Amino acid sequence: MEAYEFYRYNPVKEYELLGVLPERRKNSERITEKSVMGWAKKVFGDNLSTKDIYFIQVTINEHTGMIFRPIPAFITQK
Repeated sequence: MEAYEFYRYNPVKEYELLGVLPERRKNSERITEKSVMGWAKKVFGDNLSTKDIYFIQVTINEHTGMIFRPIPAFITQK
């Protein structure tokens, strides 16, 4: 299952996890960065500034619940 981990920058704590939202839309054309961030604002509240929030797409194993994160680009580049 595809999902998104949302993080917020906090000057004191650095980056903190806000939450994980699963992707339920079947039509991948409807999934854009703007739509994902709009969804986050609805769930986490309108008082969050989108300039302080970012997300990464992750895969959750439906049997084990383990979260698989993408390998950062700087590690794969040589």
